[in-house]
This record gives sequence, C-alpha cells and structure tokens, in this order.
Amino acid sequence: MSSADKVAIVTGAGSGIGRAVAVALMQAGYGVALAGRRRDALEKTAALGKSSGRRVVAVPTDIGNPVQVTALFAAVREAFGRLDLLFNNAGTGAPAVPLEDLPLAEWQKVVDANLTGSFLCAQEAIRMMKTQTPRGGRIINNGSISAHAPRPMSVAYTATKHAITGLTKSISLDCRSHDIACGQIDIGNAATEMTDRMARGVPQANGETAVEPRMDVQHVASAVVYMASLPLDANVQFMTVMATKMPFIGRG
Repeated sequence: MSSADKVAIVTGAGSGIGRAVAVALMQAGYGVALAGRRRDALEKTAALGKSSGRRVVAVPTDIGNPVQVTALFAAVREAFGRLDLLFNNAGTGAPAVPLEDLPLAEWQKVVDANLTGSFLCAQEAIRMMKTQTPRGGRIINNGSISAHAPRPMSVAYTATKHAITGLTKSISLDCRSHDIACGQIDIGNAATEMTDRMARGVPQANGETAVEPRMDVQHVASAVVYMASLPLDANVQFMTVMATKMPFIGRG
C-alpha cells in the first residue's frame, strides 16, 4: 500500500512530539486520527496539517480509560475502515520528589497513562490489524531515553518507560503471525514544551543543576515517518534519536 492509502492513530497528538509526528504523517499522505485529552489542542494539530489535504479526525481520549480507548478505535474504523499505524506516544510524568515520598496516586496516574494506556491501544490496534484486508500493520511505541537510564527522582516515569520496552518486545513476538510489526523509538531532549525546563537547568546525577542541549522535534517526526514507511517484512526494532551533546551516554 502507498502512504496515500494508509491510516494512522497518534496518541498525545495535541502537543509536542505527538503533534509534530501527526503533522508529518499527514504531509506524508496518511489519513490520521488524533487522540488526546483536549479537543481544542487536537483541532490545532489538525489545522497545522490541513494543507496536506489528507483526512484527519480528532477524537478526545483518555487512553488510561478502557471505554474511551474502545471508542477511539471504533471511531477510526467508522471514519477510515482500517488502521496501518499506531504511534503509542501519549504519556505523563510525576513530581520530582524522593522515591519514598511519591504518593501512590501520582504513581498510578503515570502507570495508567504511560503503560496501561499503551497496552490498551495496542490491544485494540492488533484486533483491527489482524482482521482487516490487506492484513497487518505497525505499532511504534515511544520509549524515551528513560527506557535505558533514569533521571534523578523519576521512578514512575522511568519504571513505565522500561516497561514499554517489554511491551514492544512482546508485541513483536506475539504478532509476527498476524503481519504486525512493532518497534520503539527512544527520544532524548526533543525541543517541546515538556523539555523547556532543560533550557533553564535540570538536576543531574551528581547533584548539580545543568542546562541540557535539545534538538529540533522535527528530527523525531522524520524518524517516525521513516520507521512507518518500511514494508511489513522490515522493521526498526529500536531507534534512539537524541540531542548529540545531552548527558545520556555515561549519565550518572
């Protein structure tokens, strides 16, 4: 299939990486379903990709809510009739406090958004992809640099992003027979609202505070479009895209 015939869902599409990837997919010819909590933010993303001429639908969704996830995929089935790509991107973090002081409610919020939400969306995507014609599709999970190494006081975010790697591997293994490919992109310091604080200085493992380099978020969007462009008999299993000089290799 050409990209002009393909359909993608992007979660967390109302801002940051999700917005950049959604617009890039529209420009590449995909029909795109935008999922996120705020309709106004999703509509802004849709407007940014409007010049592409591709069909786009905005579906406000809390991906930690199973009922809303089911409704999202039902809306995609009704609007497009199939699904070729799921970019599992939506996520959140918790306050930077000592591990032993993190409230259970904050932990659960991060687990629901980052891990359970990705699992629920993957389940629904697999159900669609294995039964449609042509069969199959691709799932790309946003893992983050934190899937490899933690920042100080980031236990909930780091634990869930490590878990995303296990989710990626399980999907890859269990869905081979259905012609479903699954890969993971680990992103370091893309310039979005979420990383604005890095320009002011963030805590380091040695106890110091330092400004960290960032990179243009369009490099992430281009990487996801490349991963999505491969035929289903080829897969980028893991890709790391990061600001070259950020403290990651040797962090801590």
